[in-house]
Amino acid sequence: MIELKSEFFIETKKQVEIVDITSEVEKRTGDVKACVVYVPHATAALIVNEFEPNIKSDYEEFFSRIAKGNWKHNKIDNNAEAHLLSALISPSIVLPVKNGRLELGTWQSIMLVELDGPRKRRIFVTTF
Repeated sequence: MIELKSEFFIETKKQVEIVDITSEVEKRTGDVKACVVYVPHATAALIVNEFEPNIKSDYEEFFSRIAKGNWKHNKIDNNAEAHLLSALISPSIVLPVKNGRLELGTWQSIMLVELDGPRKRRIFVTTF
């Protein structure tokens, strides 16, 4: 049975920002086999990878550089790069859970990728 376990909010402070949300997600697991983490925004995404200060800065610089261009959508609200990048990354991830703990690799974390901040972002955690 799938159950919407919870939702939480993260407030970002920069246009492009990486935020470790692992502990917030893990608080919402429990006695389940897996969870889906989903960010319902067209200019944000989720990744699972290493999180430490240097790679955080590298992600932010990398995502700030790619997708630059003279995009038609920028005539509407000047955030085409954020839309293009979020479509390439992903708004959701599925993770196994064992004994209430996320089954992540030794150095892995769940990260919110803010691409059009600062904003208040909503994150859903669904368990099954």
